[in-house]
Amino acid sequence: MPESPDPFVLPVAQQQTSLPGTEILHSGNSGLIVERTGQLRAEFRNEGRQFARDLSEYINTKYVGIASVFVYEETFGTKDRLHWLLHMASLDAYETLVQMGTQDEGWREVMFRNRISEEKGGGSWDRMFLDGALQETVLIPQSFGMYGTSDQVPDTLVEGGEGELARLAVPTAQHQAPGETLNSTTCGLLMHRTGELKYAFRAEGRQFARALTENWNRTLGEHGSIFLYEEAFGLSDRIHWFIHLKSPASYYHLMGLRARTDDAAREVFTKQWIPAEKGGGGWERMFVQSTLQDLALTPQHWGMYATKARAQETD
Repeated sequence: MPESPDPFVLPVAQQQTSLPGTEILHSGNSGLIVERTGQLRAEFRNEGRQFARDLSEYINTKYVGIASVFVYEETFGTKDRLHWLLHMASLDAYETLVQMGTQDEGWREVMFRNRISEEKGGGSWDRMFLDGALQETVLIPQSFGMYGTSDQVPDTLVEGGEGELARLAVPTAQHQAPGETLNSTTCGLLMHRTGELKYAFRAEGRQFARALTENWNRTLGEHGSIFLYEEAFGLSDRIHWFIHLKSPASYYHLMGLRARTDDAAREVFTKQWIPAEKGGGGWERMFVQSTLQDLALTPQHWGMYATKARAQETD
């Protein structure tokens, strides 16, 4: 009987960079995440991935402590649609990155390098993607008090000095799950769940979302962790969870949480979150119908979808 081959272990996103883990920003320790998506043309699928990885590693090594970028594939969604997760320390860091376009010659070289062979017509990155397909979503770690969801002054409100406005100091997502957890650079599968809350239940919906986050972080253990984010500059009251799973097979453990019968695991879904004066009800009344969506992302690695032969690997 032939021996079974060793199971393939998906490389995590942290392996895309030469930096040590201590110098990387990720979903747990960053103050801001920009998710950029782009649809590659099929004929440039290999060149497009090479560009995505080159650009990410340039930013990772040139802007340590300011930004870290990693590339992901849609696990079961649209093929050749890439996702960059740009993790930044803060909005202040974004202002630094804006200057790259005119002041960083290294960045310009990566961006405008001729990457397409002459037999395919030549050209740089702009030929690789479908026009109008590059989109960005800005995510900020959720904290109580954001967008008027708290009925009292939050602890994170920082009063300004004389003549200055107060500002909200947003904690990183790691504050939602103290201790060692998986994050966007150490997980084997990143499940991005979104849901749009009804305006009438925006506060109750966030309370449910945080309770779900805290419960799953306590019970998933080594199999996964979850962080909650708000969408900035986009659709109001659309919230985002990043569910970090150890591997695709860890999804079975996520399913198991819903099937458990102990009170702690089921209370989040059975609790009447909406007060009687608003008609009462559980979490299912909080969301606009059909807006809860899941997207599975796999860290990009050479060899996925036959984009690079083993003999050509450079990572």
